[in-house]
Amino acid sequence: MKRWMLILPVLVVAGCSNWSNATIRDASGKKVETVDESQRKQVADIIITEADISDRPYKVVGDIEVTVNKTTIFNADPTKEMVDEKLRERAASICADAVILVRYGTVGISAMSWGSLEGTGRAVKFVN
Repeated sequence: MKRWMLILPVLVVAGCSNWSNATIRDASGKKVETVDESQRKQVADIIITEADISDRPYKVVGDIEVTVNKTTIFNADPTKEMVDEKLRERAASICADAVILVRYGTVGISAMSWGSLEGTGRAVKFVN
């Protein structure tokens, strides 16, 4: 059997994956851990905005940093939509209602991936 026939399935499977990481910190810089699952908001319900929200009072839960990476040269470059999804997931894990003041980096190649895109934002919870 040819070697390329053994390698091809590995490349196909690897070509379908992305990986990411995230950090959540409060205003003092301390890492924020996840909270009680019963208080968690649905990921799709988290608001993402590059602006501030001025029509509703809120309290800051923490600052979120995420990075979306592609694992091989065959993957598509990470997009803002992928970063938004990771921001939503992290915000939901700490019971935030929105991520405001979102900023995006630029897509670039790093030592650990064929492409990465970073995003930051401030997770907030609305005050009733």
